[in-house]
Amino acid sequence: VAVPDGVTAIGDSAFYGCTDLTGVTLPDGLASIGQEAFRGCTDLTGVTLPGSLASIGQEAFRDCAGLTDLAIPGGLASIGSWAFCDCAGLTGVTLPDGLGSVGSYAFYGCTGLAGIALPDGLASIGSYAFAGSGLTGIAIPAGVTSIEEGAFSFCSRLTGIAIPDGVGSIGSGAFRDCVRLAGVILPDSLTSIGQEAFRD
Repeated sequence: VAVPDGVTAIGDSAFYGCTDLTGVTLPDGLASIGQEAFRGCTDLTGVTLPGSLASIGQEAFRDCAGLTDLAIPGGLASIGSWAFCDCAGLTGVTLPDGLGSVGSYAFYGCTGLAGIALPDGLASIGSYAFAGSGLTGIAIPAGVTSIEEGAFSFCSRLTGIAIPDGVGSIGSGAFRDCVRLAGVILPDSLTSIGQEAFRD
């Protein structure tokens, strides 16, 4: 599908469940992708997000198991909740320096995602944002002050985590069931560790 020039928004559920859709070309000038716009497009293997994009709605690409690589454009300030949830084939994601927040469950269940570089400008990582993903290591940027509930839970391949000074709280179950996590250095700035934060 080639979305024509002049289209500035793709509405909610616009291509929901189009299981035969394999590729999408999005025009420069596109500003927003609505909620569940491409949810369940299981054969979608590639999509290039234009630099004009300012908003990705909740669950926009949820269950797009065929997606493998993704570059988030620089104009995007936040990634919506559940946006790429259960994109099991996703192996590479590039996040821009201007990204301020990653929504809850944004990359939940992305089992193929072994690594991701979080930009220095990131201030917020939502609850369960990377839970159940294939991450093996992660460095939390210095601007993040809290690690939310379940953010990296059930990351069974996670072996290392770098938590910077400035993080004041670690939420409940944040690293629960990270069975290969051998050690972690907690910063002096930390004032709160939630229930079951490092359980199992």
